Amino acid sequence: MVLKKIGCIHAHYSNIDYLEKAFLTSDIEFLHFVDPGLMHCLQAGNSLSREEAQEKVREQIAWVAKCQVDAILISCTNYIALLEEAVLPTTVPIIKIDEPFFESICQIQEPQTIVFSNPATVEGTMSRLYQYASAQQKLIDLEVVVVENSFNLIMNGLKEEYNQKVVDCLEQLKEKNRVISVAQLSMVEAAKQVEDRASIGIINPLKTLKTLINNDLNKSFI
Repeated sequence: MVLKKIGCIHAHYSNIDYLEKAFLTSDIEFLHFVDPGLMHCLQAGNSLSREEAQEKVREQIAWVAKCQVDAILISCTNYIALLEEAVLPTTVPIIKIDEPFFESICQIQEPQTIVFSNPATVEGTMSRLYQYASAQQKLIDLEVVVVENSFNLIMNGLKEEYNQKVVDCLEQLKEKNRVISVAQLSMVEAAKQVEDRASIGIINPLKTLKTLINNDLNKSFI
């Protein structure tokens, strides 16, 4: 099988390891491009306008496309939200990590809980999720939970402490007998721990991305 090359645009370095481990045995080479600055500049009190941010996203995509990649993967929901409003500077296929995740959520008719650790991603993710569900003519019964005071831990390199916070939250939520999903790649390890202990399934964007890419590896999108 011919090796496929996917250029990945991340808002945080921690996402690199999750992808590399998940596709360790696959015929995929990842090229990683990380820019945490864009999201910092978009936070309240900073001077970057939305139009300037969209132009930055276009520049990043154009740069990655020049690296002769077969596809571009966007791993940050806030990047994807900006991307939706931008005129794309390339014909290289773009994989939005949240779309297969949304598809999985939209197939469930039971009450669900979606968990975040980064409160800054909630608005963008949920807006896109409801737009996606509407386009698919799906009704979803969904509550949002944020793991308080957790994301700063992973941002400061305190991965074990971060994972434990997420695990504690998921352990409490599983008692409510709702379908659970975690919205961020950084939460995947904690979700796996809870799954293994409790023999339950937790939806996560890495799991649904793997299904998409493995199914379509030999198809035209890459």
